[in-house]
This record gives sequence, structure tokens and C-alpha cells, in this order.
Amino acid sequence: MPNLTLEDIARQAGVSRSTASRVVNDDPNVSESARKRVQEVIQSTSYHPHPAARSLASHRSWMIGLVLPRSVSNFFIDPYFPRLTQGVAQACNQHNYTLGLFLMETKEDERRIFPRISHKGLLDGIILQTAQMEDKIIDRLLKSDFPVIVAGRPFNSRGISFIDVDNVNAAQGAVRYLIQLGYFRIATITGRMNSTAGIDRLEGYKKAIMERGWEVDEGLIAEGDFSELSGYAAMQRLLLVKPDAVFVASDTMAIGAIRAAQEAGLHVPNDISFVGFDDLPVASQSEIKLTTIRQPIVQFGARAVETLIDMIDNGIKPSRRIIMDTELVIRDSCGALQKYVDKAKLEKVNDYGSARIY
Repeated sequence: MPNLTLEDIARQAGVSRSTASRVVNDDPNVSESARKRVQEVIQSTSYHPHPAARSLASHRSWMIGLVLPRSVSNFFIDPYFPRLTQGVAQACNQHNYTLGLFLMETKEDERRIFPRISHKGLLDGIILQTAQMEDKIIDRLLKSDFPVIVAGRPFNSRGISFIDVDNVNAAQGAVRYLIQLGYFRIATITGRMNSTAGIDRLEGYKKAIMERGWEVDEGLIAEGDFSELSGYAAMQRLLLVKPDAVFVASDTMAIGAIRAAQEAGLHVPNDISFVGFDDLPVASQSEIKLTTIRQPIVQFGARAVETLIDMIDNGIKPSRRIIMDTELVIRDSCGALQKYVDKAKLEKVNDYGSARIY
């Protein structure tokens, strides 16, 4: 039915125009019977409110911004970000919001874009990918008193709403599992040490080593930057100290690390074992299926949207802090000492958290 107006919807539903408007804009001050009649007419006629009119009526733009600061330079090559964006986009669609993507690749981008996104008008709220230590965009957004949720723990979390996983506990569980399989020279390839994810996952590695009563060997720690190339380069350095297992702080780096080990003539998992972090599709699709920590990336993005909408509807205070669950997914890459596997499966699951065997 073409060119329907809100007045047409109200007349067919037998309600006033203002009541129909409140239903369209999700106003709670409508009786259930009236809401049901209006929604049935909307569904039967495929009516869609005019975006500009909807914004004027609700004093909202119905747009959420996903903002990636300058320090997130690998958006187009790291498979983590498309999955995060997928979750954000799906939740925006479900809640009738439009998603805007803002990439601040240079200082000039930040100078031009920041004033547009930091005040109500263009956006109703912002999901900000957590920045590196030296990036001050989070501080600038907080000063604007604007609904913002950060994806990933920020360095200074006081008064900031954020969503993350418990990176320390998850990494600790991964290394505990390797210890329980019987490995002694467990190395790690970290993420960037100016990122909270890199710092927290290294802390988890160290905690697992120390709780075993071992000293942390700095020679078994190599820094990467979450890219496959950095995992490859870090593994080349670690090969000189002959680890028998490696906890890698991302699946993407783990793929690079495994390639370096294979090029050095090592068999995975017979000669050296690996555990990654993320459970990206590549973890289960590669030739050697990767044992890894699964974090719910798509759900992570969706939960960020839902939390941000709650902030838009109900105010930014108190700050929200959402910690989502992780899971150890056991596949082929950590099976070098098979005699320990059955024992670990049956007896030790509770020592490293939720686990799933593949």
C-alpha cells in the first residue's frame, strides 16, 4: 500500500495520530491493546516511518557510530574486526538503528571527524574500539558527556562503560592446560604491550607459570602486534630457545607462528604445540586445527549495542561493565603429549575453566 502516512495508520487502527506516533517511537505510555492494533496495521501494510519525521518526533537520529581510533590500523586485515562489526550491525538492525562506521586513520581524520560525532545530532551513541595507551580519544569523548561504550577494557576504566572478556583468567587457563598436558618450556607470543589485551594476556601467562612454582623466563616471551607476520617473526626468535609449547595471544599470530615452526622442520603437534586466542574461523579451517580460547566476538558486538541503547534510554550513569565468558576449545594443535590428554579431559577441566573437545 504506497504512500501511507501516520494518519492512515492511526485511522486504520482506530487510534489518534499521537498514539500511533508513540507506538512507532517505542514510547511506553501506550496501552497494550492500542499498541497491538497499531503494530498489526503496521505489519499488514508494511508501513515504514519517514526517517526524518521519526527523528524529529523522538529527538534522536537513530544512528549508532562504531569508531575505530588511529591506533587500530589493522581493521581491514585482522579477521577479528569484521566479526565484531557483524555483531554490531546485526543488533543495530534488530533495534531499528542505522550503523555508521568511522575510521580515524590519521590525525587529520580525527581532527575532522571528532567534532561531528561527539555531540548529539549525528549519532545517538558511540561504540569505541579500545585504543592503545598513548591514544587520548577515550578521554576526549568522556569530556563530551555523550553515551559511549568501549569495546575492550580501557587503560583508565573509572567512570567508563566497557565490555570485554576476562583476558587474564582466560590466558591463565590456556597455559594451565598446557602445563597439565606435561609441557615444561612454555613460551608465549604476546599482543602489543601498549594494549590492554596484550598486557592482560601476558599477565595470565605469567600467573599460570608462577602458580606452578616456576620462574618466568623472559627469554620465552616474544612480543607481536596481533598480525600473522608478527607471529611468524616472534616464533622465529623463540625457536632459538627451543620451547615445547607456545601460548599465542591471537589466532592470527598463531597461524604465523605455526608456519615458522613448520618451516624450521618441526611437526605440530608432535614436536611443538600451540594454543591461540579468539577462535576465529581460521582456527578450525586451517590444516592443523588450532586449540584456542573462544571469545564470543559476534555476541560481544551485539551486547555492546544493547548496552549502549540502555545508556541512551536511561542515562550514562552509573557506568556499565560487562564481562563475557570465554571457553577453551581443544583441537589438534596441542596434542604432542597424547598420554596426558585423557587425564586432562576427565580430571582437570575445572582447573582451566569451561572446555570443549573437538
